[in-house]
Amino acid sequence: MHEQQQEHGPLAGFTVGVTAARRADELGALLQRRGAAVLHAPALRIVPLADDAELLEATKALVADPPDTVVATTAIGFRGWLEAADGWGQGEELVACLRGVRVLARGPKVKGAVRAAGLTEEWSPAGESMAEVLDRLLDQGVADRRIALQLHGEPLPGFVEALEDAGADVVVVPVYRWMPPEDPAPLDRLLDATLARSLDAVTFTSAPAAASLLARAHGRGLRAELLDALRHDVLPACVGPVTAVPLQSHGVDTHQPERFRLGPLVQLLCQELPARARTLPVAGRRVEIRGHAVLVDGALRPVPPAGMSLLNALARRPGWVVSRAELLRALPGAGRDEHAVETAMARLRSALGAPKLIQTVVKRGYRLALDPTADADAGTDPTAGTDAGTDPTAGTDPTVGTDPTVGTGAGADAAAGGDAER
Repeated sequence: MHEQQQEHGPLAGFTVGVTAARRADELGALLQRRGAAVLHAPALRIVPLADDAELLEATKALVADPPDTVVATTAIGFRGWLEAADGWGQGEELVACLRGVRVLARGPKVKGAVRAAGLTEEWSPAGESMAEVLDRLLDQGVADRRIALQLHGEPLPGFVEALEDAGADVVVVPVYRWMPPEDPAPLDRLLDATLARSLDAVTFTSAPAAASLLARAHGRGLRAELLDALRHDVLPACVGPVTAVPLQSHGVDTHQPERFRLGPLVQLLCQELPARARTLPVAGRRVEIRGHAVLVDGALRPVPPAGMSLLNALARRPGWVVSRAELLRALPGAGRDEHAVETAMARLRSALGAPKLIQTVVKRGYRLALDPTADADAGTDPTAGTDAGTDPTAGTDPTVGTDPTVGTGAGADAAAGGDAER
């Protein structure tokens, strides 16, 4: 009898990396609520506003010589600027200064922050992009105009240069600045997990976070390996197109929600990750292989890392025999002792709760007990049977899978047969 389907979230069995410095708890909770395991490693730290002498100097300069235009880029940054000015005793003067100034707000959240301060924005781009803001400023003319640019965590060199080339006097307002994390160990763990493909996805909520992970990988001589993992195996999920720029500049295709918010970002993962899972009909059951767990007829079965390595090796050629030597190579750090395969296989079968899903083929290795209707398709795989230790007739051998002793250990060598009973 098949087990009853258990309730689980759409991200159950998947592990997601979170690089955010702020709102990490919120993002992590959203992911965990949908069943994901979360590995959090802040890629950045934020310099406290009250301690930022550069921001204080920029604020004083603008109060003393008001700008013609202010470009507000983020809600948290704009609010933080006003709060920091209050702490320095400059709050009322700054608001009075901005009241007579053209304010361009990059998006709806920034508009809300501007209006909450008692100010009114003149314009906001429909696409929430700084490119649109730049085009509008240049179209209207900026020669001899003083423009205050509130940065959103990283410099905008192309933006500033374009305005200065057109004759503007640009005052940069570094409302909050990103710095590398003081303790790089969590980021290194996330990087190592990405390279090992232990993560199914990595989320980025700011461009500086993506740039910081790339910089850390470069510093460790691992950037090429990181890019390969993100291009082929680990899904890079960015909250929006601006966040994706550092990755895309290195040839990484990112995934982004239509609405640039945390909720839609999580919903994107809920769609993309299950769609990438491998689903097979095995021994009369529906088996869906996820990152660190397997759904067997809808029931979630957590699997140890060594077991997942074996299962993935078997699933690459479902229904075909995979030799112990090849499975040993799939086990990380297993060495040369094939007994490690038998031990890990016993634990895998136990974790799956259905030992007959994986059959022991006497003196040859193991195979997924692919259902006969699917077995024919597996038998036509042109790559199957070409690896060492794989019998090219295994997928169609009428005796394999029908022998009542296969997979239970009877008639097999003692070591191979015993692992099915553990």
